[in-house]
Amino acid sequence: MKSKVDLFVINKVREKRKELGISQRGLAAILECSPSFIGQVESDKFDIKYSVYQVFLIAQFFDCSPADFFPPINFDF
Repeated sequence: MKSKVDLFVINKVREKRKELGISQRGLAAILECSPSFIGQVESDKFDIKYSVYQVFLIAQFFDCSPADFFPPINFDF
């Protein structure tokens, strides 16, 4: 089951990906994984999520901080 923090991270990555015009296939190429993996991460039907290393790679590619994808400390669970 994806936690609220997992969902926050997934949604932030999706928002940034779309903002920059990067497809799921494009993100998959960045992470060297299959496009279906990205689809499963972004789907509510699967318990697949990004690893911390993958979030780091995404932040490197998007030229931002990995912290940009995580909720603030006072995030309400």
